[in-house]
Amino acid sequence: MKRLDFKHWTQLIVVLTIAVGLKLYYSAASVNDLRWVLAPTAWLAQAITGTVFEFEPYAGYMSFDRRFVIAAACSGVNFLIISFLVLTIGRLWRHRQRRARWSFIPIAFAVAYLTTIAANTTRISTAILLRPFTSDIKLLNAEEIHRVEGIIVYFGFLLVLFIASERIDKGYEIDHGRRPSLLRRSLLPLAIYYAATLGIPLVNGAYREPDYWEHSMFVLLTPLLLILPLAALPYLKDNSTHGATPTDF
Repeated sequence: MKRLDFKHWTQLIVVLTIAVGLKLYYSAASVNDLRWVLAPTAWLAQAITGTVFEFEPYAGYMSFDRRFVIAAACSGVNFLIISFLVLTIGRLWRHRQRRARWSFIPIAFAVAYLTTIAANTTRISTAILLRPFTSDIKLLNAEEIHRVEGIIVYFGFLLVLFIASERIDKGYEIDHGRRPSLLRRSLLPLAIYYAATLGIPLVNGAYREPDYWEHSMFVLLTPLLLILPLAALPYLKDNSTHGATPTDF
C-alpha cells in the first residue's frame, strides 16, 4: 500500500488550514457575517414551508409570527467544515497511489457549501413542519427531538455525500478494482464527524459543562442507528440470492 507522498501531505496541510481558518472565523462571526450561508437557507425554508422569514440584524432570520429564528448557531458552518474534510481527505486517501490535482480543493469546498445549504434547509424545514406533532412524543422533550433530528439529517447527508463522491471518483475504481462494503466506507465520515463534534469540544474543555455529556450521547449513538443497517445489507442480499456471495452495493 503506497503512503502519501510530499504533494499529498502538502495538500492535506492546506485542507486542514482551510478547515481551521473557517472554524476560527465562525467562532467570532456574528449572524450578520454569516448571511452568505443563512440567506439561501432561509429563502429555501420559506419556499418549502411557507413560513415567512425576515432578517433582523444581530438576531437572525425571524419568522413573521416570531416563533422561529434562524440564528448563527443554525448556519451549519460546522457541517460545512466536516463535509469539506470528508470530501478532501477521502479523495486524498483514495488517490494515495496517484497524484491528485489541486483543483479538487476548491471544488470540494463548493460542493460542501451546496450540501450544507441543502442539509440545513432540510433540517429547518423538517423542524418547522414536524413541530405540531413533536409534543406527542413522550420519551424526548422538544430540545432533544430537535437535536436528534439535526444529527440524523446532518449525518445522513454526510454519508450520502461521501458515498456519492466515491462513485463519481473513477480513479478509485482503477486503483482498487472494486469498493469495500458500505459499512467500511462509512467509517471515514463517521470518524471525521466524531472528531469534529466530540473530539474538538472535548479538547477545548467542554467536558466541564454538564450538557456536554448528554449531548455527546446523542451524537455518539444516533449516527450508529443510521450506519448499522448498512452492515445488514450484504447479508440480506445474500439471503435473497439463496447463498450467493455477498457483494457490494
